[in-house]
Amino acid sequence: MPDYYVAWWNLENLFDEENSPHRTEKVARAIHNDIAGWTPELRDQKIAQLASVIVKMNDGAGPDLLGVCEVENRFVLDLLAEAVHTELPGRKYGIVHADTGDARGIDVAFLYSLDRFAVPAAGDVFFHVVMRRNATREIVQVNFRTTTGQTLVVFGNHWPSRSGGQFESAGYRHIAGETLAYFHSRALEVLGPGTPALAMGDFNDEPFDVSMVKHALSTRQRRRVIEADTPRLWNLMWPETGVPDGSFYFENEPNQLDQFLVNVNMAGETDPLRVDPASVEVLRFPGTVDTGTYPKPRPFGGMGHDVDVTGFSDHFPIGMRVTETV
Repeated sequence: MPDYYVAWWNLENLFDEENSPHRTEKVARAIHNDIAGWTPELRDQKIAQLASVIVKMNDGAGPDLLGVCEVENRFVLDLLAEAVHTELPGRKYGIVHADTGDARGIDVAFLYSLDRFAVPAAGDVFFHVVMRRNATREIVQVNFRTTTGQTLVVFGNHWPSRSGGQFESAGYRHIAGETLAYFHSRALEVLGPGTPALAMGDFNDEPFDVSMVKHALSTRQRRRVIEADTPRLWNLMWPETGVPDGSFYFENEPNQLDQFLVNVNMAGETDPLRVDPASVEVLRFPGTVDTGTYPKPRPFGGMGHDVDVTGFSDHFPIGMRVTETV
Protein backbone atom coordinates (compact mmCIF):
# COMPACT_ATOMS: atom_id res chain seq x y z
CA MET A 1 0.00 0.00 0.00
CA PRO A 2 1.47 3.42 -0.93
CA ASP A 3 2.02 5.69 2.04
CA TYR A 4 2.08 9.48 1.58
CA TYR A 5 3.49 12.02 3.98
CA VAL A 6 1.54 15.28 3.87
CA ALA A 7 2.62 18.50 5.59
CA TRP A 8 1.62 22.12 5.94
CA TRP A 9 3.73 25.13 6.95
CA ASN A 10 3.22 28.88 7.22
CA LEU A 11 6.68 30.07 6.12
CA GLU A 12 6.45 33.53 7.74
CA ASN A 13 7.01 36.17 5.09
CA LEU A 14 9.12 34.35 2.54
CA PHE A 15 9.80 37.41 0.38
CA ASP A 16 12.19 38.04 -2.45
CA GLU A 17 14.93 40.66 -2.05
CA GLU A 18 14.18 44.35 -1.50
CA ASN A 19 14.63 45.36 -5.15
CA SER A 20 13.18 42.23 -6.70
CA PRO A 21 12.31 42.48 -10.41
CA HIS A 22 9.59 39.89 -9.75
CA ARG A 23 7.54 42.21 -7.51
CA THR A 24 4.59 44.19 -8.83
CA GLU A 25 4.50 47.93 -8.32
CA LYS A 26 1.35 47.56 -6.21
CA VAL A 27 2.99 45.15 -3.77
CA ALA A 28 6.18 47.21 -3.72
CA ARG A 29 4.18 50.23 -2.54
CA ALA A 30 2.38 48.17 0.12
CA ILE A 31 5.52 46.67 1.68
CA HIS A 32 8.01 49.45 0.87
CA ASN A 33 9.00 50.22 4.46
CA ASP A 34 8.97 46.63 5.73
CA ILE A 35 11.07 45.16 2.91
CA ALA A 36 13.89 47.69 3.36
CA GLY A 37 17.19 45.94 4.09
CA TRP A 38 15.95 42.51 2.96
CA THR A 39 19.00 41.46 0.97
CA PRO A 40 19.50 38.47 -1.35
CA GLU A 41 21.76 37.03 1.35
CA LEU A 42 19.01 37.21 3.99
CA ARG A 43 16.47 35.72 1.56
CA ASP A 44 18.80 32.83 0.74
CA GLN A 45 19.62 32.24 4.41
CA LYS A 46 15.94 32.06 5.27
CA ILE A 47 15.36 29.60 2.43
CA ALA A 48 18.25 27.46 3.68
CA GLN A 49 16.75 27.47 7.18
CA LEU A 50 13.33 26.46 5.89
CA ALA A 51 14.80 23.74 3.67
CA SER A 52 16.74 22.31 6.63
CA VAL A 53 13.42 21.63 8.35
CA ILE A 54 11.56 20.35 5.29
CA VAL A 55 14.21 17.68 4.63
CA LYS A 56 13.74 16.33 8.16
CA MET A 57 10.04 15.62 7.55
CA ASN A 58 8.91 12.06 6.86
CA ASP A 59 11.80 10.55 8.80
CA GLY A 60 14.33 12.42 6.71
CA ALA A 61 12.80 11.58 3.33
CA GLY A 62 11.00 14.91 2.87
CA PRO A 63 7.24 15.33 2.42
CA ASP A 64 5.35 13.87 -0.52
CA LEU A 65 2.99 16.86 -0.47
CA LEU A 66 3.68 20.17 1.27
CA GLY A 67 1.24 23.05 1.47
CA VAL A 68 2.72 26.46 2.30
CA CYS A 69 1.59 30.04 2.77
CA GLU A 70 3.12 33.49 3.22
CA VAL A 71 5.26 33.14 0.09
CA GLU A 72 5.63 36.14 -2.18
CA ASN A 73 5.95 34.56 -5.62
CA ARG A 74 6.90 31.59 -7.76
CA PHE A 75 10.54 32.69 -7.84
CA VAL A 76 11.12 32.13 -4.10
CA LEU A 77 9.23 28.84 -4.30
CA ASP A 78 11.58 27.66 -7.04
CA LEU A 79 14.54 28.59 -4.84
CA LEU A 80 13.03 26.67 -1.93
CA ALA A 81 12.29 23.56 -4.02
CA GLU A 82 15.84 23.60 -5.38
CA ALA A 83 17.30 23.96 -1.87
CA VAL A 84 15.35 20.88 -0.75
CA HIS A 85 16.41 18.99 -3.89
CA THR A 86 20.06 19.78 -3.13
CA GLU A 87 19.71 18.12 0.28
CA LEU A 88 17.51 15.28 -1.03
CA PRO A 89 18.63 14.54 -4.61
CA GLY A 90 16.03 11.80 -4.87
CA ARG A 91 13.23 14.33 -4.44
CA LYS A 92 12.08 16.53 -7.29
CA TYR A 93 9.12 18.77 -6.56
CA GLY A 94 6.53 20.28 -8.81
CA ILE A 95 4.87 23.53 -7.75
CA VAL A 96 1.32 24.82 -7.79
CA HIS A 97 1.33 28.51 -6.97
CA ALA A 98 -1.61 30.88 -6.58
CA ASP A 99 -0.72 34.47 -7.36
CA THR A 100 -3.44 35.80 -5.09
CA GLY A 101 -4.91 39.24 -4.63
CA ASP A 102 -3.55 39.70 -1.11
CA ALA A 103 -2.62 43.32 -0.41
CA ARG A 104 0.87 42.33 0.78
CA GLY A 105 1.38 39.87 -2.04
CA ILE A 106 1.61 36.74 0.13
CA ASP A 107 0.37 33.57 -1.53
CA VAL A 108 -0.63 29.95 -0.99
CA ALA A 109 1.16 27.12 -2.81
CA PHE A 110 1.89 23.41 -2.92
CA LEU A 111 5.13 21.53 -3.45
CA TYR A 112 4.47 17.96 -4.54
CA SER A 113 6.81 15.08 -5.23
CA LEU A 114 6.70 14.39 -8.96
CA ASP A 115 6.99 10.63 -8.45
CA ARG A 116 4.08 10.49 -6.00
CA PHE A 117 1.53 13.03 -7.29
CA ALA A 118 0.52 14.57 -10.59
CA VAL A 119 -1.58 17.53 -11.71
CA PRO A 120 -2.93 16.27 -15.04
CA ALA A 121 -4.15 19.55 -16.50
CA ALA A 122 -4.57 23.25 -15.83
CA GLY A 123 -8.27 22.51 -15.36
CA ASP A 124 -7.40 20.65 -12.16
CA VAL A 125 -6.28 23.84 -10.37
CA PHE A 126 -8.76 26.42 -9.06
CA PHE A 127 -8.36 29.68 -7.14
CA HIS A 128 -11.52 30.33 -5.12
CA VAL A 129 -11.97 33.99 -4.20
CA VAL A 130 -12.93 34.76 -0.61
CA MET A 131 -15.21 37.77 -0.91
CA ARG A 132 -13.93 40.41 1.45
CA ARG A 133 -13.84 44.18 1.56
CA ASN A 134 -10.04 44.10 1.49
CA ALA A 135 -7.93 41.87 -0.74
CA THR A 136 -7.06 38.52 0.81
CA ARG A 137 -5.76 35.10 -0.19
CA GLU A 138 -7.83 32.78 -2.35
CA ILE A 139 -8.48 29.18 -1.33
CA VAL A 140 -6.44 27.03 -3.70
CA GLN A 141 -7.98 23.76 -4.90
CA VAL A 142 -5.87 21.17 -6.69
CA ASN A 143 -7.24 17.89 -8.01
CA PHE A 144 -4.13 15.75 -7.60
CA ARG A 145 -3.73 12.23 -8.98
CA THR A 146 -1.92 9.67 -6.85
CA THR A 147 0.49 7.01 -8.09
CA THR A 148 -2.43 4.63 -8.64
CA GLY A 149 -4.52 7.21 -10.50
CA GLN A 150 -6.92 8.11 -7.70
CA THR A 151 -8.10 11.71 -7.47
CA LEU A 152 -7.36 13.56 -4.24
CA VAL A 153 -8.88 17.03 -3.94
CA VAL A 154 -6.71 19.28 -1.77
CA PHE A 155 -7.66 22.75 -0.53
CA GLY A 156 -4.90 25.11 0.60
CA ASN A 157 -6.08 27.78 3.04
CA HIS A 158 -4.68 30.95 4.56
CA TRP A 159 -7.71 32.64 6.04
CA PRO A 160 -7.98 36.37 6.87
CA SER A 161 -5.91 37.30 9.88
CA ARG A 162 -7.04 38.45 13.31
CA SER A 163 -5.55 41.87 12.65
CA GLY A 164 -7.75 44.51 14.22
CA GLY A 165 -9.03 42.06 16.82
CA GLN A 166 -10.07 38.41 16.86
CA PHE A 167 -13.78 39.11 17.16
CA GLU A 168 -13.82 42.25 15.01
CA SER A 169 -12.29 40.27 12.13
CA ALA A 170 -14.22 37.03 12.71
CA GLY A 171 -16.77 37.72 9.98
CA TYR A 172 -14.06 37.52 7.32
CA ARG A 173 -13.12 34.01 8.46
CA HIS A 174 -16.79 33.05 8.54
CA ILE A 175 -16.90 33.94 4.84
CA ALA A 176 -13.77 31.87 4.21
CA GLY A 177 -15.38 28.92 6.01
CA GLU A 178 -18.49 29.18 3.84
CA THR A 179 -16.28 29.35 0.75
CA LEU A 180 -14.43 26.18 1.73
CA ALA A 181 -17.66 24.32 2.54
CA TYR A 182 -19.23 25.36 -0.76
CA PHE A 183 -16.34 24.24 -2.94
CA HIS A 184 -15.94 21.01 -0.98
CA SER A 185 -19.57 20.25 -1.78
CA ARG A 186 -19.10 21.39 -5.37
CA ALA A 187 -16.08 19.10 -5.85
CA LEU A 188 -18.19 16.11 -4.82
CA GLU A 189 -20.92 17.12 -7.25
CA VAL A 190 -18.50 17.42 -10.16
CA LEU A 191 -16.04 14.59 -9.43
CA GLY A 192 -18.41 12.19 -7.70
CA PRO A 193 -19.62 11.64 -4.13
CA GLY A 194 -16.83 9.16 -3.42
CA THR A 195 -14.04 11.68 -4.02
CA PRO A 196 -11.58 12.05 -1.12
CA ALA A 197 -10.87 15.62 -0.06
CA LEU A 198 -8.31 17.16 2.27
CA ALA A 199 -8.20 20.76 3.53
CA MET A 200 -5.04 22.09 5.11
CA GLY A 201 -3.91 25.50 6.11
CA ASP A 202 -3.41 28.34 8.53
CA PHE A 203 -7.04 29.08 9.30
CA ASN A 204 -6.29 31.90 11.78
CA ASP A 205 -8.94 30.33 14.00
CA GLU A 206 -8.89 27.29 16.25
CA PRO A 207 -10.84 24.05 15.63
CA PHE A 208 -13.59 25.09 18.06
CA ASP A 209 -14.20 28.54 16.54
CA VAL A 210 -17.46 29.35 14.75
CA SER A 211 -15.76 29.73 11.37
CA MET A 212 -14.54 26.14 11.53
CA VAL A 213 -17.53 24.44 13.13
CA LYS A 214 -20.56 26.31 11.78
CA HIS A 215 -19.27 27.65 8.48
CA ALA A 216 -16.61 25.20 7.25
CA LEU A 217 -18.75 22.35 8.69
CA SER A 218 -15.89 20.68 10.51
CA THR A 219 -16.18 18.54 13.62
CA ARG A 220 -14.03 16.58 16.05
CA GLN A 221 -16.23 13.51 15.59
CA ARG A 222 -15.31 11.01 12.88
CA ARG A 223 -18.71 9.33 13.26
CA ARG A 224 -20.58 12.56 12.62
CA VAL A 225 -18.71 13.04 9.34
CA ILE A 226 -19.39 9.46 8.24
CA GLU A 227 -23.11 9.61 9.04
CA ALA A 228 -23.78 13.19 7.87
CA ASP A 229 -26.39 13.87 5.19
CA THR A 230 -24.41 16.87 3.93
CA PRO A 231 -20.63 17.01 3.32
CA ARG A 232 -18.69 17.64 6.51
CA LEU A 233 -15.01 17.65 7.40
CA TRP A 234 -13.28 15.76 10.20
CA ASN A 235 -10.85 18.14 11.92
CA LEU A 236 -7.82 16.06 12.85
CA MET A 237 -6.22 18.72 15.06
CA TRP A 238 -8.60 18.44 18.01
CA PRO A 239 -6.19 16.21 20.01
CA GLU A 240 -3.59 19.00 19.67
CA THR A 241 -6.07 21.67 20.77
CA GLY A 242 -6.07 22.81 24.38
CA VAL A 243 -2.73 21.18 25.19
CA PRO A 244 -0.04 23.41 26.71
CA ASP A 245 1.67 23.93 23.35
CA GLY A 246 0.44 25.04 19.92
CA SER A 247 1.58 25.58 16.33
CA PHE A 248 1.60 29.37 16.80
CA TYR A 249 1.93 31.70 19.80
CA PHE A 250 0.39 35.13 20.24
CA GLU A 251 1.51 37.06 23.30
CA ASN A 252 2.84 33.75 24.68
CA GLU A 253 -0.57 32.07 24.38
CA PRO A 254 -0.53 28.88 22.26
CA ASN A 255 -2.95 28.59 19.34
CA GLN A 256 -3.66 25.65 17.02
CA LEU A 257 -4.26 27.68 13.87
CA ASP A 258 -2.63 25.17 11.51
CA GLN A 259 -4.92 22.27 10.77
CA PHE A 260 -5.77 19.24 8.63
CA LEU A 261 -9.37 18.36 7.77
CA VAL A 262 -10.59 15.39 5.72
CA ASN A 263 -13.96 14.41 4.30
CA VAL A 264 -15.97 11.22 4.68
CA ASN A 265 -14.04 9.48 1.91
CA MET A 266 -10.81 9.65 3.92
CA ALA A 267 -12.33 9.09 7.36
CA GLY A 268 -13.21 5.41 7.14
CA GLU A 269 -10.76 2.72 8.22
CA THR A 270 -11.16 0.86 4.90
CA ASP A 271 -11.35 3.81 2.50
CA PRO A 272 -9.09 3.44 -0.57
CA LEU A 273 -7.34 6.68 0.43
CA ARG A 274 -7.46 7.18 4.17
CA VAL A 275 -5.80 9.24 6.84
CA ASP A 276 -3.96 7.83 9.83
CA PRO A 277 -5.24 10.04 12.68
CA ALA A 278 -2.57 8.75 15.05
CA SER A 279 0.13 10.12 12.75
CA VAL A 280 -1.03 13.75 12.96
CA GLU A 281 1.52 15.91 14.73
CA VAL A 282 2.91 19.38 15.22
CA LEU A 283 6.52 19.15 14.07
CA ARG A 284 8.89 20.56 16.66
CA PHE A 285 12.34 19.58 15.42
CA PRO A 286 15.42 20.22 17.58
CA GLY A 287 16.56 23.81 17.20
CA THR A 288 13.20 25.12 15.97
CA VAL A 289 11.78 25.60 19.47
CA ASP A 290 12.49 28.71 21.53
CA THR A 291 14.58 27.85 24.59
CA GLY A 292 12.92 30.51 26.75
CA THR A 293 9.98 30.16 29.10
CA TYR A 294 7.50 29.37 26.33
CA PRO A 295 8.13 26.56 23.78
CA LYS A 296 7.11 28.68 20.81
CA PRO A 297 8.53 28.60 17.28
CA ARG A 298 11.73 30.48 16.52
CA PRO A 299 10.95 33.06 13.83
CA PHE A 300 13.48 34.20 11.26
CA GLY A 301 11.99 37.67 11.36
CA GLY A 302 12.37 40.45 8.84
CA MET A 303 9.57 42.55 7.34
CA GLY A 304 9.84 45.14 10.09
CA HIS A 305 10.90 42.65 12.80
CA ASP A 306 14.34 41.82 14.16
CA VAL A 307 16.13 39.14 12.14
CA ASP A 308 17.50 35.95 13.69
CA VAL A 309 19.44 34.18 10.93
CA THR A 310 19.31 30.95 12.96
CA GLY A 311 15.50 31.09 13.17
CA PHE A 312 12.89 29.55 10.88
CA SER A 313 9.26 30.67 11.03
CA ASP A 314 6.76 31.94 13.59
CA HIS A 315 4.68 28.79 12.96
CA PHE A 316 5.56 25.15 13.48
CA PRO A 317 4.77 22.86 10.54
CA ILE A 318 2.24 20.05 10.90
CA GLY A 319 2.39 16.63 9.28
CA MET A 320 0.48 13.36 8.88
CA ARG A 321 0.36 10.12 6.86
CA VAL A 322 -2.19 9.07 4.27
CA THR A 323 -2.46 5.45 3.14
CA GLU A 324 -3.69 4.31 -0.25
CA THR A 325 -5.05 0.85 -0.97
CA VAL A 326 -3.96 -0.36 -4.37
